[in-house]
Amino acid sequence: MDKHSDQKRAVQYLYPPMDPYDQRMLEVGQGHRIYVEQCGNPNGMPVVVLHGGPGGGCSPAMRRYFDPEHYRVILFDQRGCGRSRPHASVMNNTTWHLVDDIELIRKTLGIDAWIVFGGSWGATLALIYAEAHPARVRNLVLRGVFLMTQAELDWFYGGGAGKFWPEVWSRFEGLIPEDERGDLIGAYHRRLFSGDVAMETRFARAWSSWENALASIHSSGAGGEAPGDYARAFARLENHYFTNAGFLEFDGQILAHAGRIKHIPGTIVQGRYDMICPPDSAYALSKVWPLGELKMVRNAGHALSEPGISAELVRTMDRIAGK
Repeated sequence: MDKHSDQKRAVQYLYPPMDPYDQRMLEVGQGHRIYVEQCGNPNGMPVVVLHGGPGGGCSPAMRRYFDPEHYRVILFDQRGCGRSRPHASVMNNTTWHLVDDIELIRKTLGIDAWIVFGGSWGATLALIYAEAHPARVRNLVLRGVFLMTQAELDWFYGGGAGKFWPEVWSRFEGLIPEDERGDLIGAYHRRLFSGDVAMETRFARAWSSWENALASIHSSGAGGEAPGDYARAFARLENHYFTNAGFLEFDGQILAHAGRIKHIPGTIVQGRYDMICPPDSAYALSKVWPLGELKMVRNAGHALSEPGISAELVRTMDRIAGK
């Protein structure tokens, strides 16, 4: 089964496409403007959607996990990516800037508390935001948990995942001279921030392709070639955050601070065969978060578009809506 067949199967679980009723560029400070949209019911239960990456941007498909009659859905492109400006910029772009941006969106839209929905890096950011502002979170819905630890980075950029995908890994590390392969994040960083846009784009496509190739359980290993502008923003932002260990105070911070969200109900939707964010992180989170229910999806990888993951996320949101 190819990626497109997978996406077609996933669509059957989603709500019909919907258009935003509000789109705006929000000035968040430090020279950044971020794209924000709202769709669904303006008087419905608010839910903010945090996209992955960092640097992935939000897409129209992300609107479709929510009953438009029940939910007021807020999506935004995080600093430096998607429709936010300046594009591909890492200046004044840290986890804590993003947490502040989420709070500014909440206040600007007049929302007291909301559901926070995020996958992959979006799950990381959702957890960090909830630990910083627990009174503002009604519920957490997480997919493909990433805890921003060194062990997770070592798995994906140090050869762990490459043992399952040796031919794809060979393409990814093969662009780097052998004497630099002990730190691929650092080696790619030097090229993604070289100042040569052609070089940056070439290595950005390689960085993005490595991740895309492993996202679906049905992947053939072909990561595809992302558009240059998208790949450059995605790779630069992701590498910037990983180079700086997510700007956290210490390794393991999210689990160490889990007591701050012990009163918040939530659901963790995790693909059993997730090669990008292996299930041990989701399991570890469930052990320290009493109200976080782990839903392990068999025959699923990492992607939001995996049919089993899409179905479980829609079921979760319908359950919260009381359906």
